[in-house]
Amino acid sequence: MHQDLQAILDDFELLGDWEQRYQYLIELGERLPPFDEADRSETNHVIECMSTVHVAVHRDPEQPTRLRYSGDCDTAVIKGVVALLVNLLSGRTPAEIEALDIDALFGALQLDEHLSPNRHVGVFAIVNRMKRQAAAFAD
Repeated sequence: MHQDLQAILDDFELLGDWEQRYQYLIELGERLPPFDEADRSETNHVIECMSTVHVAVHRDPEQPTRLRYSGDCDTAVIKGVVALLVNLLSGRTPAEIEALDIDALFGALQLDEHLSPNRHVGVFAIVNRMKRQAAAFAD
């Protein structure tokens, strides 16, 4: 497993129960930088989510082959998931983003077991949107 994915798994392992893990996700979401209002568009809106979620991607100005994500959500736990994904995917090339097995990460974190089915669908829609955004930069 990729080193960054393993670090996320290790962080979750340190937290005993799901109440602590939800709190950790909420704290990650609270630390997300403010979302640029110019990026709050239909193109960046993940409509499959029950929550209002936006994710945007831009080239890293210092390393143009790499991408930087930003995101926002109106619900605390999903905003934490967005933060986790923003942190995980930022600083990578489109090819590296495509190669990441985020399904395996979510399975190992047991997120799929602890999110409602509707939220589960929404989280995978966020991942798919982020991967499609990266793929657009690969062309």
